[in-house]
Amino acid sequence: MLSTCLSLALFSSALKAQTKVALFDGTIVAGYVDHGGYVNCIGPSVKYLKKPFSISAGLLPSLRIKEDKVAAGATKNSLITPSLGLGLTAVFNHIALQLPLYYNAKTSTKNGEWNVGVGLGYKL
Repeated sequence: MLSTCLSLALFSSALKAQTKVALFDGTIVAGYVDHGGYVNCIGPSVKYLKKPFSISAGLLPSLRIKEDKVAAGATKNSLITPSLGLGLTAVFNHIALQLPLYYNAKTSTKNGEWNVGVGLGYKL
């Protein structure tokens, strides 16, 4: 019994020694797409990591910043809207470069289309 407790204590302390605590781990990116801007934090992705470089392909939960150009008196969207994009993000040390794709839905005057953007960010 004593040996079991001792083994558990040693195993527990070995796990604590290998654990790193991070309050926030992520990358914040700001960029340009379709005559507007965006700010995002990289979401779920598939990542290749070889220190100090990493590249990931995944989803990009974002806030898009774009003013609608509409006729006077017509309804328009908010200046800031939530959006979900997808794309590639490359990080070297703490500098991130991003190539996102965002979809603009069909409207009464335009067909739906994918738009490619570019962004620069910082890995925390």
